[in-house]
Amino acid sequence: MASQLSLFIIFAFSVIAIGKAKVFKRCEMATILVKHGFPKHEIPDWLCLIRHESNFNSRATNRNKNGSKDHGIFQINDRYWCSPPGPHNDCNVKCSSLLDDNIADDMRCAKIIYRRHKFNAWYGWKNNCRGRNLQQYVKDCKY
Repeated sequence: MASQLSLFIIFAFSVIAIGKAKVFKRCEMATILVKHGFPKHEIPDWLCLIRHESNFNSRATNRNKNGSKDHGIFQINDRYWCSPPGPHNDCNVKCSSLLDDNIADDMRCAKIIYRRHKFNAWYGWKNNCRGRNLQQYVKDCKY
Protein backbone atom coordinates (compact mmCIF):
# COMPACT_ATOMS: atom_id res chain seq x y z
CA MET A 1 0.00 0.00 0.00
CA ALA A 2 2.79 2.43 0.90
CA SER A 3 4.60 1.72 -2.38
CA GLN A 4 1.41 2.44 -4.35
CA LEU A 5 1.01 5.73 -2.51
CA SER A 6 4.65 6.60 -3.26
CA LEU A 7 4.14 5.84 -6.95
CA PHE A 8 0.99 7.95 -7.01
CA ILE A 9 2.80 10.90 -5.40
CA ILE A 10 5.68 10.63 -7.87
CA PHE A 11 3.20 10.45 -10.77
CA ALA A 12 1.22 13.45 -9.47
CA PHE A 13 4.35 15.59 -9.17
CA SER A 14 5.44 14.51 -12.66
CA VAL A 15 2.13 15.66 -14.12
CA ILE A 16 2.39 18.96 -12.28
CA ALA A 17 5.96 19.48 -13.54
CA ILE A 18 4.93 18.71 -17.12
CA GLY A 19 2.06 21.19 -16.91
CA LYS A 20 4.16 24.06 -15.64
CA ALA A 21 5.39 26.72 -17.99
CA LYS A 22 9.04 27.22 -18.63
CA VAL A 23 9.99 30.76 -17.77
CA PHE A 24 13.38 31.37 -19.32
CA LYS A 25 16.06 33.52 -17.77
CA ARG A 26 17.20 36.49 -19.86
CA CYS A 27 20.78 35.30 -20.50
CA GLU A 28 19.60 31.72 -21.02
CA MET A 29 17.30 32.99 -23.77
CA ALA A 30 20.11 35.00 -25.37
CA THR A 31 22.25 31.85 -25.57
CA ILE A 32 19.38 29.81 -27.05
CA LEU A 33 18.64 32.44 -29.68
CA VAL A 34 22.27 32.67 -30.80
CA LYS A 35 22.57 28.88 -30.86
CA HIS A 36 19.56 28.80 -33.21
CA GLY A 37 20.97 31.31 -35.67
CA PHE A 38 19.61 34.63 -34.49
CA PRO A 39 22.20 37.33 -35.28
CA LYS A 40 24.12 38.49 -32.20
CA HIS A 41 23.54 42.16 -33.00
CA GLU A 42 19.74 41.58 -32.86
CA ILE A 43 19.71 39.77 -29.50
CA PRO A 44 18.89 42.90 -27.45
CA ASP A 45 15.85 43.50 -29.67
CA TRP A 46 14.69 39.88 -29.41
CA LEU A 47 15.09 39.85 -25.63
CA CYS A 48 13.18 43.10 -25.29
CA LEU A 49 10.46 41.75 -27.58
CA ILE A 50 10.17 38.49 -25.63
CA ARG A 51 10.15 40.36 -22.31
CA HIS A 52 7.26 42.57 -23.40
CA GLU A 53 5.31 39.91 -25.30
CA SER A 54 5.46 36.92 -22.94
CA ASN A 55 7.78 37.83 -20.06
CA PHE A 56 9.93 34.84 -21.11
CA ASN A 57 7.03 32.41 -20.44
CA SER A 58 6.82 29.55 -22.96
CA ARG A 59 3.09 29.06 -22.33
CA ALA A 60 1.91 32.66 -22.44
CA THR A 61 -1.32 33.36 -24.31
CA ASN A 62 -3.23 36.53 -25.00
CA ARG A 63 -6.70 37.06 -26.47
CA ASN A 64 -6.89 40.01 -28.87
CA LYS A 65 -9.78 42.41 -29.48
CA ASN A 66 -10.36 40.88 -32.92
CA GLY A 67 -10.90 37.43 -31.39
CA SER A 68 -7.54 36.01 -32.41
CA LYS A 69 -5.11 34.63 -29.87
CA ASP A 70 -1.34 34.95 -29.45
CA HIS A 71 0.68 31.91 -28.40
CA GLY A 72 3.97 31.19 -26.70
CA ILE A 73 7.20 32.97 -26.02
CA PHE A 74 6.96 35.17 -29.16
CA GLN A 75 3.15 35.57 -28.93
CA ILE A 76 2.53 34.18 -32.40
CA ASN A 77 -0.95 34.99 -33.69
CA ASP A 78 -3.37 32.24 -34.72
CA ARG A 79 -5.04 34.31 -37.43
CA TYR A 80 -1.98 34.29 -39.67
CA TRP A 81 0.84 32.11 -38.44
CA CYS A 82 -0.48 28.95 -36.76
CA SER A 83 -3.65 26.88 -36.71
CA PRO A 84 -6.24 26.08 -35.75
CA PRO A 85 -8.32 28.26 -35.83
CA GLY A 86 -7.01 30.82 -38.33
CA PRO A 87 -7.55 30.68 -42.09
CA HIS A 88 -3.79 30.94 -42.60
CA ASN A 89 -0.95 28.87 -41.21
CA ASP A 90 2.08 30.54 -42.72
CA CYS A 91 4.45 28.87 -40.25
CA ASN A 92 2.91 25.44 -40.85
CA VAL A 93 2.67 24.79 -37.12
CA LYS A 94 -0.08 23.90 -34.66
CA CYS A 95 -0.76 26.73 -32.22
CA SER A 96 -0.74 24.25 -29.36
CA SER A 97 2.86 23.28 -30.16
CA LEU A 98 3.87 26.89 -29.49
CA LEU A 99 2.85 26.45 -25.86
CA ASP A 100 5.40 23.90 -24.74
CA ASP A 101 8.92 24.16 -23.41
CA ASN A 102 10.49 23.16 -26.73
CA ILE A 103 10.68 26.53 -28.45
CA ALA A 104 12.43 25.36 -31.65
CA ASP A 105 9.19 25.67 -33.65
CA ASP A 106 8.48 29.05 -32.02
CA MET A 107 11.90 30.32 -33.12
CA ARG A 108 11.44 28.97 -36.66
CA CYS A 109 8.10 30.79 -36.92
CA ALA A 110 9.48 34.01 -35.40
CA LYS A 111 12.16 34.02 -38.10
CA ILE A 112 9.50 33.71 -40.81
CA ILE A 113 7.52 36.58 -39.30
CA TYR A 114 10.69 38.67 -38.99
CA ARG A 115 11.65 38.06 -42.64
CA ARG A 116 8.30 39.50 -43.72
CA HIS A 117 7.75 42.28 -41.21
CA LYS A 118 10.96 42.79 -39.19
CA PHE A 119 10.20 43.58 -35.56
CA ASN A 120 7.18 45.69 -36.54
CA ALA A 121 4.97 42.57 -36.42
CA TRP A 122 5.11 42.70 -32.61
CA TYR A 123 3.39 45.47 -30.65
CA GLY A 124 5.49 44.62 -27.60
CA TRP A 125 8.59 45.59 -29.58
CA LYS A 126 7.05 48.62 -31.30
CA ASN A 127 5.71 50.06 -28.04
CA ASN A 128 8.60 49.24 -25.70
CA CYS A 129 11.80 48.59 -27.65
CA ARG A 130 11.89 50.51 -30.92
CA GLY A 131 14.38 53.38 -30.87
CA ARG A 132 15.58 52.66 -27.34
CA ASN A 133 18.92 51.61 -25.93
CA LEU A 134 18.39 47.93 -25.23
CA GLN A 135 21.80 47.00 -23.85
CA GLN A 136 20.34 46.30 -20.40
CA TYR A 137 18.74 43.20 -21.92
CA VAL A 138 22.15 41.63 -22.62
CA LYS A 139 23.99 43.02 -19.60
CA ASP A 140 26.20 40.32 -18.04
CA CYS A 141 25.16 37.73 -20.65
CA LYS A 142 27.77 35.60 -22.39
CA TYR A 143 26.36 34.28 -25.64
